Amino acid sequence: MRKLLLLTTVILVGLVFIARLFYLQLYGGYEYDIFEDSAIKKEYNYPKRGYVYDRNGKLLVANQPSYDVMVIPREVEPMDSLELNEFCNLLKISKEEYNKKLERATNYSPRLPSPFVPQLSKTDYAVLQEKMRKFEGFYIQKRSLRSYQTTIGANVLGDIGEVNRRTIEKDPYYKLGDLIGKQGVEKSYEEILRGTKGIKFIQKDRFNKNIGPYKDGIYDTLPKPGKDITITIDSELQAYGELLMRHKRGGIVAIDPKSGEILAMVTGPSYNPNILVGRERSKNYTKLHYDTIAKPLFDRGLLAQYPPGSPFKVINALVGLQENVVEPNDKVSCRMGYYYGSRRLTGCHHHRSPVNMNDGIAQSCNAYFVTVYRKIIDKYKDAGEGMNNWANHVKSFGLGNYLGYDLQIGKRGRIPDGDYYDRAYGDNRWGSTYIVSNAIGQGEVEATPIQLANMAAAIGNRGYYYTPHIIKEIEGDTIPSKYTTPNYTTIDKEHFEPVIQGMFDVYNKGTASTLRIPGIEICGKTGTAENFVKIDSVKTQLTDHSIFVAFAPKDNPKIAIAVFVENGYWGSRFAGRMASLMIEKYIKGHITRKDMENWILTHSLENEYAKPYSGEPFKINGETTLQVIDNYAIENPNQSNLKQ
Repeated sequence: MRKLLLLTTVILVGLVFIARLFYLQLYGGYEYDIFEDSAIKKEYNYPKRGYVYDRNGKLLVANQPSYDVMVIPREVEPMDSLELNEFCNLLKISKEEYNKKLERATNYSPRLPSPFVPQLSKTDYAVLQEKMRKFEGFYIQKRSLRSYQTTIGANVLGDIGEVNRRTIEKDPYYKLGDLIGKQGVEKSYEEILRGTKGIKFIQKDRFNKNIGPYKDGIYDTLPKPGKDITITIDSELQAYGELLMRHKRGGIVAIDPKSGEILAMVTGPSYNPNILVGRERSKNYTKLHYDTIAKPLFDRGLLAQYPPGSPFKVINALVGLQENVVEPNDKVSCRMGYYYGSRRLTGCHHHRSPVNMNDGIAQSCNAYFVTVYRKIIDKYKDAGEGMNNWANHVKSFGLGNYLGYDLQIGKRGRIPDGDYYDRAYGDNRWGSTYIVSNAIGQGEVEATPIQLANMAAAIGNRGYYYTPHIIKEIEGDTIPSKYTTPNYTTIDKEHFEPVIQGMFDVYNKGTASTLRIPGIEICGKTGTAENFVKIDSVKTQLTDHSIFVAFAPKDNPKIAIAVFVENGYWGSRFAGRMASLMIEKYIKGHITRKDMENWILTHSLENEYAKPYSGEPFKINGETTLQVIDNYAIENPNQSNLKQ
């Protein structure tokens, strides 16, 4: 009986072991992961980031070498006081910083490499590399930083910076310390520009010493360089636009109507992209970011939503023609804004009366367009239905919605519809007289400069536009088809001619008659937008904004443009001059209207911008934003044209 019990026990124990081994092998096992093997060191080889060229082949963004001190916390040997002092002096950090950086790396992973001191200069690297062997657990990794071959287009080109933890968790390609596009083209085309990292697996012995490539390097990979890209920007036109925008705030967007390619995208004020490269990036970015008055990081061409003002009148003219509520020769009386008897729903300025559509556009008559707008809405028994119909026409020009361009930021603007006013006033408790400000681009209507430039392109094309985009060519690849497919408006082609003639007469006999450019037929529209701000919770009116949209030449246009200058008085004063000069610069390649150019370059709006504020200029650590840029200029005298 005892023998049987012993045999049974042995058999049962054996079966338990067999079952456990069976479970571990078939169900509880896991696939070997070389990246989780602590006996194998991983060294990444970073690829060359793709270059960026302008539309004419000029190199805008290249690369420069950079060196990061990396650390593997579990391999760091304790240092005595003298060794620690020497190491900290070499890295130009304090002991407190050393401890914080080591703690941060340990929290990330004790056995994986992470950056300890990134972006060493060549001089620091030369001094440090000979002594790195003394400090266990630390090594130097080479990578590349951006080298901007220009001082303009910071908002277009963007910059690269260290990846954050959220991105690391979302995309396993990135590791702590990797660089990623943060803004502009660098962000939009990150996956194309970055390339693919290579990796080496190095076997370590039981003493944690490197003994050579793991399995003779069969798992090692080579880096794949990023692709070069060509963007649509004309760097000379961009530089000229930034020159005109000095000491002013606003946005300029120029588009090729026949392709949707963005020729220039200016925001003011801007900055030199070189100040966001290297170890000074964080400090300089902080100063730019917290300048909440000038907002140099705020791309006004894409993000600023303004009342479009009088340029919006041409849309109402087109909708009125399409809805058959007005003919080009129909006339409207204007007595400084009085119409419909003695009711004054909007003001106007001095011009002859009555006016037809051509004169209404050329002289920017408010009464004419309020009349047309009311007829559009009142054509329908229900104001909400009329408003919805109007909104659909307007949105077909790309207004009131995201245009779908290939930049990562933007605002949709606002084109109100019937539901919008039902929420504001209550169902069926409003009519066209409540909302006449929309007729002249005020009221609830808002648009960004890029939307207005696209609107001008659609008018110049007689009813269609291409989605605006910044990419022109990708090395070895094609651009997405959505940028080569036309988008059509809801307005029939034949309705555009009288409106275009009116815009042409803005230059010939209207509000921009002093801005003509010899040899170029320009069609444009001036605009002035009221400017209200809250100062100490009190709504205060400041100097109006200056707006101008145009395209040229009149037939087969090559450029469409929108200019918005904050606090720039009326449309032809600043925005109109700047638009005309930009058009001449692009079409002719040089400026003949030197009088107009000199006026813009010698007139500043800084006093206007100072009006709402009583304090000192914005400062961090005693420096203003412009001092940051000035300091960079002093340290880098070969870089010119910095205060863009």
